[in-house]
This record gives sequence, structure tokens and C-alpha cells, in this order.
Amino acid sequence: MKLTIAGTGYVGLVSGTGFANLGNDVICFDIDVAKIDSLSKGIMPIYEPGLEEVYKRNLEAGRLKFTTDAKKGVRESDIIFICVDTPTNEHQEADLSAVEEVARIIGEYMNGYKIVVNKSTVPVGTADLVKKIIKETQRNKVDFDVVSNPEFLREGAAVKDFENPDRIVIGSDSRKAEEVMTSLYRSRARTDKPIMITDIKSAEVIKYASNTMLATRISFMNQISYLCEKTGADIKEVAKGMGLDNRIGSRFLQAGIGYGGSCFPKDVKSLISTLKQNDCDSDLFEVVNRINEKQKSVVVNKLRSKLDIKGSTIAVWGISFKPKTDDIREAPSLKIIEELQNMGARIHACDPVAIENAKKVLNNVEFFENPYESIRDCDALIVATEWNEFRNLDMRAVKILLKKPIIIDGRNIYDPKEMRDLGFDYEGIGR
Repeated sequence: MKLTIAGTGYVGLVSGTGFANLGNDVICFDIDVAKIDSLSKGIMPIYEPGLEEVYKRNLEAGRLKFTTDAKKGVRESDIIFICVDTPTNEHQEADLSAVEEVARIIGEYMNGYKIVVNKSTVPVGTADLVKKIIKETQRNKVDFDVVSNPEFLREGAAVKDFENPDRIVIGSDSRKAEEVMTSLYRSRARTDKPIMITDIKSAEVIKYASNTMLATRISFMNQISYLCEKTGADIKEVAKGMGLDNRIGSRFLQAGIGYGGSCFPKDVKSLISTLKQNDCDSDLFEVVNRINEKQKSVVVNKLRSKLDIKGSTIAVWGISFKPKTDDIREAPSLKIIEELQNMGARIHACDPVAIENAKKVLNNVEFFENPYESIRDCDALIVATEWNEFRNLDMRAVKILLKKPIIIDGRNIYDPKEMRDLGFDYEGIGR
């Protein structure tokens, strides 16, 4: 099939590369000239495990192309995927301006029947908005269908998720579009991981509801972690005991310093806004968001009880919002570093892949790729991201290099007893 991907962020690049790898002819369109130029030359702008290899293979094979020519992107494709960012605006709503602009472009250049697919995370009702804009912008009245096909790609595992998805959700009110989309995805479907066909609005809600459920589980465990600390219980044991109940399961039951990234924070806020717009209560999700924001300050408060932060040098291990990605959007580490700097601390920050992105938003921070070098002569260490690179280090060497053996483990990657037996002043979350 001939596909166009509008937007070359995480979702667009992974989806475009994935579809090309299935044998489709894919054009990735973006207005960012420098980015398209780099991608056309084989330079991948993001870090995602396994993506660069597949991208280069399909680029060289000619199945994957990049352009800033909107007319070409629309006219040479049968299916157009909208994969642009929908960030939270000042009203805590999803900013749909990029989606609307793509819809106008499609309407302007449409030269025959097209299937327009909303893959961006958008509020319920956005398909109707896209359809309206296209109809109003069309120069020649040609038939088209709008489909909702939400993405469920986890950063750090996005290539794997595209190749072997838990489910593929297709929201459509057109039999023709349903058949084409089912054919496109047929090779990815499994008996126990089906293609789910639903109405458009249900598909739009599924995405927000899924992400907000996962965010709720995280905030739930972070709230329980306070009780564990007060009573002497261990949140890791509590999570294990809960997860063994097959009605609950073990996923997303880890307490820590809160969720971040491009999805959970904005999706929770957008769902709250959508509920209010439809005169529905949003109390539960407002609390989920509030707990998460509070949780980002927990490690700073723990450190303040052990150290005079003003004039101290603090090492922070992990800048990205989660392991296996260079994405720092809404990363808890950014708020932690900002709070520490406001208190007068100097910061050493270490991350395997996110340093270049961090340099764009953090000032007066000394960056390190080597974790041992980052802690030399520091007064304390905060673990903000659970990279595997930090799990099995020589902790005796860490103790020697630190000026004071203080570790605040925001991701519970170390065993408290082992750390204390080694002589560390160690604190995790809910342990």
C-alpha cells in the first residue's frame, strides 16, 4: 500500500518505519526542513532501541522516503496517518492546532479517495473535527473516510510493540475503510492479540482511558508508599503480593518518583478537561495528577532531612523519563534538578543517552556519561531513572567516590539492607 505519515516524532518515525518494513511504500512528511534533510541522509534524530537499523534498511531499499512537500505526501498515498504532537495548552487541553493544519493540507491537495487516520492522541470527537475541516477545505469534492487508530507504542520498546502489539484498535464508520485498514494490519494480528473494530468515538476514548488507567496505578502505589514508610512495610513486597492476584496483575505497580514522558501527563490532563467539557466529574483523575506532581519532590524532601543542600554537590543518575529512551519530556529528573538548584546545589547529571536533549533545557549542570565520574566528591546521589547501567555497579567504589555516602533511590533499584550493610545512608520509596 502507499502510505503517508504526517509528523516525524516518535510515533511517526516508528510507525512509518514499521509500515515500510512490512513492504509498504511510505512517505514521511514534516514541515521541519532540517529534520527531513537529516532523515533523508540516514540520520535518526531520536534514540529508540532497534529503530535505526530498521529505518536505514528501508531507507536504502527505497520503501521509506522523507519530504516537506505536502502536495506530494497527500496525492501519492492511499492512506494518510496523522501523527503530529498534541501537547497540553494553557487550559490543560490537548492542543489540536497541528492536527487541524494537517487536515487543511489534506483537504487542499486531495485528488481522490483517501483514508485519513488519526494516530495522534486526541480527545473524543476529533475525527468529526478532522472530517469537517477536510470537507470545508476541499478544492474538489472527492470521497474520503476518517478513521481512529490510536497508537500504543511504549518508548524504549516501540519497535517491539509495533511488530507484536497487544491489540490493534480501529475505529471506523465505513465498511470500505475498515476492510483496507484490516488488510494493512492483518500480518500483525494474533489469535490472542486481535484487531478490534469499534466505532470511532470508542476508539478515541480507549487511548485516553488506557493511559490514564496506567497512570492511576502508578499514583495509587505512590500513595500507598507513604503508608509503608510510616508503618515499616515494604512497598516492593506489597506490590508483589498485589500483583499475584490475577485480577490485578503485576504491571505498573512500582512506586517511585512519578510518571513522565509525552503521554501520561498530558493525557491525564486532557481527559480531565474533556470530562469537564462534557459535564462529567473528574475527581479521581485530578487526584492522580496531583499525587504525581507531589511525588516528584519526594526525593528532594528526603535529601533535605539528611543534608544542608545549599552549597552541596548532588549527583543525579538518570535524566530521561524512563530507561531506553532519550526523551526528557515531563521527566521527574528535571523538576528534581530545578528544585535542588533553587536551594543552592551544584548538579552532576549522568545519563546513557539523554544528555544532548538535557543540555537544551538545563542550565549550570555538569554532565557525565560515566556514573563513577559523575559522583566523584559529591555530597549525595539521587537515582532518578532506573537504567540497567546503574543496577550492577561496584557499590563499594561508589561509597569511596562519594564525599558522603548518601543515596536517595527514587526508583528502588537497590536492596535497602545491602546498601545499609555497605555503610550507605540509604533511602528508597516506601521501603
